[in-house]
Amino acid sequence: MGDRKPYPSDVTDAQWALIGPFLDAWKARRPSVSGHQGGYELREIVNAIFYQNRTGCQWGYLPHDLPPKSATYYYFALWRDDHTDQAIHDLLRCQAREKAGRAEDPTAIVLDTQSIRAANHVPAGTTGKDAGKKVPGRKRGLAVDTLGLIIAVVVTAASVTDNVIGIRLLDKVVEYTPTVTRAWVDAGFKDEFAIHGAVLGVDIEVVRRNDTSAGFVPVRHRWVVEQTHGTLMLHRRLTREYETHPASSVSHTFWASTANLVRRLTGTSTPSWRDPA
Repeated sequence: MGDRKPYPSDVTDAQWALIGPFLDAWKARRPSVSGHQGGYELREIVNAIFYQNRTGCQWGYLPHDLPPKSATYYYFALWRDDHTDQAIHDLLRCQAREKAGRAEDPTAIVLDTQSIRAANHVPAGTTGKDAGKKVPGRKRGLAVDTLGLIIAVVVTAASVTDNVIGIRLLDKVVEYTPTVTRAWVDAGFKDEFAIHGAVLGVDIEVVRRNDTSAGFVPVRHRWVVEQTHGTLMLHRRLTREYETHPASSVSHTFWASTANLVRRLTGTSTPSWRDPA
């Protein structure tokens, strides 16, 4: 980080100790043919990604004392395409579960989707309109464990049904965490999804809302994933769809969750405007 003044989103030494060894090993496996080690520290690259995720700024508007767009996006895209972002996240999730006294891999999950409005430059071919919520844009599907920690992410056009997203989520869950045998969902997930779950060995239970009160009412089991959706909204890059490629939206979701996990594991939090100076 050098002598620059730290941003609230920067990783601390304790937080970097959780991420750094993994990225150092990743870099060691990719030696440069020319021997060039790169002009920016990987810690600063992560700081730039966390800064953009938290503030929602464009790549070209990163502060001058952080690595520029050319370097930051290069690593962001590289880690997105080789799934390094998810590998780091999943490693931290296992540590968070162990810290909470749970097994590394969950046996039960909760699924839900959230429709996000898209910016006007997002390709029309990757967006649609949610028929129920009337939201034009994309839909983010999450599968989380009972602690609210993300297991799988799917981003599609908002016109895609919950059934289709749920099936894709289950496929990812079974691929990465085959220990899962139970899933709770809302009434938007229909019989086709339940049948697919049965084929994969996952018992599906639809948890219906039985409260007629107006406004938000926590629903048994489902409140966990709804809380996770709300926590992700603290990262402004996720409050609207800005990404050309849905895969970039998935990556931003994993990085936002990673930022939450390193704070959870080190007992720290990101200062907000409510915190005293």
